[in-house]
Amino acid sequence: MTDKTIRLTATITRDGDWYVARCLEVEVASQGHTIEEALANLREALELYFEDEPVPEITEPIVAPVEVKLSA
Repeated sequence: MTDKTIRLTATITRDGDWYVARCLEVEVASQGHTIEEALANLREALELYFEDEPVPEITEPIVAPVEVKLSA
């Protein structure tokens, strides 16, 4: 079996004392006390995820800001 590398997209948000990293292409998330730790934990979670799941056809997501009007 040969190793294959795929490129996925992660978003990172702050939640209290934690950084939360989420993959946009599949529903996998992880966290860490630093951005680097959150990404490393996400990478590990994704590698475990793909041990049991087929790799989907990867299309690059479109990441765009959205403005929402809120009532006062």
